[in-house]
Amino acid sequence: MNKTRTWIILLVAVIAAFALGYGLRGCGGASVPGTAGHEHDAFGSAAAEYTCSMHPQVRQPAPGLCPICAMDLIPVTGGDDGLGPGELRLSPAAQRLAGVVTVPAERRFVPAEVRLSGKVDYDETRLGHIAARVPGRLDRLYVDFTGMRVSEGDHLADIYSPELIAAQEELIQALEAAEELKASGLDSIRETALETVEAVREKLRLWGLKPEQIAGIEERGKTTDHLTLHAPMGGIVIERQVTEGMYVATGQEICTIADLSGLWVMLDAYESDLPMIKYGQPVALSAEAYPGEVFNGTVSFIDPALDPRTRTIGVRVNVGNRDGRLKPGMFVQARLEAGVADGGAIVGTNLAGKWICPMHPEIVKNRQAPCDICGMDLVTAASLGYTDDDPSKRRPPLIIPASAPLVTGRRAVVYVASSGGEGVFEGREVVLGPRVGGWYVVREGLEEGERVVVEGNFKIDSAIQILAGPSMMNPGVDGKSSASGASEKGPAGRTAAGPFRAPARFKEQLDGVYTAYFATSTALSFDDVKTARKGAKGISDALKQVDMTLLDATAHLAWMKLAQRIEREAGVIAAADITRSRKAFEPLSGAVTEAVRAFGASGNEPIIRFNCPMAFDWKGADWLQNRSGVENPYFGSEMYRCGTEEETLVAGK
Repeated sequence: MNKTRTWIILLVAVIAAFALGYGLRGCGGASVPGTAGHEHDAFGSAAAEYTCSMHPQVRQPAPGLCPICAMDLIPVTGGDDGLGPGELRLSPAAQRLAGVVTVPAERRFVPAEVRLSGKVDYDETRLGHIAARVPGRLDRLYVDFTGMRVSEGDHLADIYSPELIAAQEELIQALEAAEELKASGLDSIRETALETVEAVREKLRLWGLKPEQIAGIEERGKTTDHLTLHAPMGGIVIERQVTEGMYVATGQEICTIADLSGLWVMLDAYESDLPMIKYGQPVALSAEAYPGEVFNGTVSFIDPALDPRTRTIGVRVNVGNRDGRLKPGMFVQARLEAGVADGGAIVGTNLAGKWICPMHPEIVKNRQAPCDICGMDLVTAASLGYTDDDPSKRRPPLIIPASAPLVTGRRAVVYVASSGGEGVFEGREVVLGPRVGGWYVVREGLEEGERVVVEGNFKIDSAIQILAGPSMMNPGVDGKSSASGASEKGPAGRTAAGPFRAPARFKEQLDGVYTAYFATSTALSFDDVKTARKGAKGISDALKQVDMTLLDATAHLAWMKLAQRIEREAGVIAAADITRSRKAFEPLSGAVTEAVRAFGASGNEPIIRFNCPMAFDWKGADWLQNRSGVENPYFGSEMYRCGTEEETLVAGK
């Protein structure tokens, strides 16, 4: 009882002291003229406006709570110091505290390195498809396995052909007739006989017989049952289409031979790599089979179209392979080195002032001349995107370190040490060119010599946001978003990625994904993990049927990210037990819900969002159904009807 009484007395004393102190503070505050009802900043001046550190668009004339997040508002200081919108003044001490470092924007050439990966492939121009030129039976096949090396002129097969026998007989008779008409006094008849001999010889030559074979027939004066077919080129037999004893028709392929002394390397380049890649550019290649060794190649082709599935562009490289060490199918790494001059021309490839064949990039000359391979006229390197003069005479590009710009969406902002006063930094929107190594080329917005912030720029941007000025994330003035800005979420919780205007065919294909998802959800609500696995596999199969080429570029990228998330979680469910499947079903449901919001559905059936507040230790979780009535996939038979119907995403028919 004594202890209780003591605590009561102490509590009363604390309350009395608090009330007394409050009264004294009120009296003291009232005695200071001109400050009643206003808070003061650290310099003793009254704050004219108050803002929220999390939502700088909130501006109020008096202290209080943020109407968005209920945090205490803070005073906006330094608002009347002669600075313009987007400017901030920092004392030397504040700059050291923020770690601000500036460097000048400068003009100079910066070496760029592009690294790509790819695979060695056959050179299609060095492939030979050996076909039968006359019908017949292959009684002896010398090329009897793939991988065999043959040289030009090697025998391929012995063929029995009635057409060849008849042609031999025709040649022999033509020779005899010509011999008999030698003494004829009629020149026209004698010439006709000789022309007949030449015509038969030409026919045999076109059928693949070598000159010595034709001469042998003439010397023997009689036909032979079998003739030997010879290889018109050398290389490796990579495919054999016939076997010994088969009958072949005219034009039927016997085998395919590849000349491996020259190969192609097929590389995949991203869109951002394209400014650094030009036709005829030297390429250094390395293969895992030969560590430390470099194979030299030349860019011979850049695909004019982008692969809509991988979002990459094919780049083909010609590489010599006289020693045969590179094998088709090998994976290789490629390195291209170049630099960018003012205006975007490529420098540093030793092609300035050169002439190149537009079909054979390995043919490079110092003057205009025909190509040694195809005879086409060479074209200037400048017409292919290279500098047409000495790089040392070319104006270098304006560059800044890659850490200087703050890039978001289509905007890039740099903070520049302003000439308006010591310690003043100004936010400025710039237009960036390609990234060259650790540097960006600046096309617009900066002048040579201006100092840009490379460290501490995020802190400066955050400070301007606190002051509700225009910044990277808040481009409008006084907290109002500009036309280029976008809210994080739109009506009905739609994400910033959508909604997109997907074509009807794309929505119909998405229905397959939704149907497989509904089957998975129903199976989990019935505790049927086996059927849930089948449904998850059905999701993966349905994703493969979705043709993302039906979308434009922005929607395409958004769908790729969603599809990866859906595929990942469906893969977990397809191989997991019931507990892990239910855990993976929550992020799967989130991704599918985003897909419905962003791309919609055909509308053939409803799509309804449900929520279970008790799932995952009261964290709650959503899921989708194509019908009313709660069927909880997270608890199944334990609490089958636990949950509420939240909203209808698609009304259905």
